[in-house]
Amino acid sequence: MSVPVRDAATLVLLRDVGDTLEVFMVRRSLRLVFGGGAHVFPGGAVDPSDADVGADPFRVAAIRECFEEAGYLLAYDEAGELVSLGDERLADRFKRHRAALQQGARSLADVCREDDLRPAVDTLAYLSRWVTPEGAPRRFDTRFFVCAAPLEQTPLHDRTETIAHEWVRPSDALERHGRGQFDLMFPTLKTLEWLASETSVDGALAAAAAGAMATSEEFLRG
Repeated sequence: MSVPVRDAATLVLLRDVGDTLEVFMVRRSLRLVFGGGAHVFPGGAVDPSDADVGADPFRVAAIRECFEEAGYLLAYDEAGELVSLGDERLADRFKRHRAALQQGARSLADVCREDDLRPAVDTLAYLSRWVTPEGAPRRFDTRFFVCAAPLEQTPLHDRTETIAHEWVRPSDALERHGRGQFDLMFPTLKTLEWLASETSVDGALAAAAAGAMATSEEFLRG
């Protein structure tokens, strides 16, 4: 019996730390059938409601999944500024929004309408595309995007699909993987190898925009 291939999206969040960069990663629950225990970038399947926002559903899905899994929300407010959750009351409000999204009680489109937001899809640079090979228990056709992490927001894994989170230098993640201490799926491994040669967020975004990773046949095949 063939396994259906679902559209999905992943968001690689970056930040500058001194003269290098770090990437945000979460660890998947050990109970999950697909990639249980692996360290990954926030992401998941595209939902039909992602098209309701009126933008690229893959980018919207990446933003929504990042908010659900990690608590980072890439969206513009009515003034055209990236949402800041530095205010405790506002942070509590969006904590409730996040819980409703996780439970399937609301869509990102609902949240955007209520709070006059629009997903910051223009901040996401396309990175690569991966299709899960045949034989896997779950199969996805996944677009990877990369962007700078929003300021004045505090990440928190969802404690359901993800059980831990951390900021890590790509080279350190690869070293830990080599010691058997940091489980990585193949697309994540290759993305970290690509990032390991970058020293700044701006440099990584420029390289992604130039197709430095996406044009490689090795990466496109997965």
